[in-house]
Amino acid sequence: MKKTLIFIMLLTLALGNTIVAGDAGKPEGQVSVNAVRRSQVPRILPGNRAAFEVKAPEAKKVQLDLGRLYDMTRDDNGVWRCVTDSLMPGFHYYFLVVDGARVADPASESFFGCGVMASGLEVPYAEGDKRFELADVPHGEVVQRRYHSSVDNADKRMFIYTPPGYNSSTDRYPVLYLQHGGGEDERGWSQQGRTDIIMDNLIAQGKAVPMIIVMSDGNSRDFTEELIKECIPLVESNYRVIAGPEGRAIAGLSMGGIHALNAAITHPELFSNLGVFSSGWWATSAAPGGMGNDTEKYYDRIKNDTDYFNRQFRNVWISMGGKEDIAYNNCQVMMKRFDDLGLKYEYFETPGGHTWPVWRESLYRFAQRIFK
Repeated sequence: MKKTLIFIMLLTLALGNTIVAGDAGKPEGQVSVNAVRRSQVPRILPGNRAAFEVKAPEAKKVQLDLGRLYDMTRDDNGVWRCVTDSLMPGFHYYFLVVDGARVADPASESFFGCGVMASGLEVPYAEGDKRFELADVPHGEVVQRRYHSSVDNADKRMFIYTPPGYNSSTDRYPVLYLQHGGGEDERGWSQQGRTDIIMDNLIAQGKAVPMIIVMSDGNSRDFTEELIKECIPLVESNYRVIAGPEGRAIAGLSMGGIHALNAAITHPELFSNLGVFSSGWWATSAAPGGMGNDTEKYYDRIKNDTDYFNRQFRNVWISMGGKEDIAYNNCQVMMKRFDDLGLKYEYFETPGGHTWPVWRESLYRFAQRIFK
């Protein structure tokens, strides 16, 4: 293990010495946009495959963990390599597994996901699909806002997107409170999610209403209390917003989707739009932390005043990354309960599982429906 740790510290010195060769010895494909400077790996190859390599002469076994494990092969110089199958366009977390130790790849930028600092790989979208790419359009801003949470008794922060023209106008804007998933934090939507790029492009095309987006830290003792007591007052006292339910929406992915559900159903008077991405209340009482048992109180609230919820919410929009999404079964059970209660909603499904490509797609579609 000591040798493995020493090896990990020296990885950055070894990376880039050998790379995947194409015709005439030239590197094949293109360097990943998430590769650190001067590194020639990871590389994106034709067909959306990806090539990885690392020099680890002392290692006995090296694998790539990209949602599935790829065994890497070693050459005579101690360089380990592998090429993946075709990957879905968008952002993917990955790790190197060195003699059983799961570590971030020093050749890649790191992102907080899966509860740790993970490596990230951006697979290009199809030619012509510019929805999630930087374009020559007016750009909004993402700023970091720090605050002290009395709910958690901790100093915290949120990231706030303001649309193009916000600083030069006197207009008031609606606000979307957008939540990350479990194992992530307030950085998720602004970094992995490309929220600003998605919104800049939609607004420039006239497909979305200019809006403010608040990306706060959902890792709280009580998310709903923190949202109502800390986040909404901070935003509404410092930004030109449309106060009231007609100017507020809430959405989230995975754990953040449950946070959004809980907040919206407990306080429907605060919101007019609800988005649930790759999520759904736990279907059984065996859920972590007893969340399954708590779920019935939310269904009871809907049952007691279904007509009010249907009038209050202009959109209840639910998305899922196909049957391979880990939240699929919970979501199906939840929607069946909604059907039985008469709660109106819209459902969208796309391939991809429980991943950022699905969540970017979800934001892209949800943002076009709200505040209209």
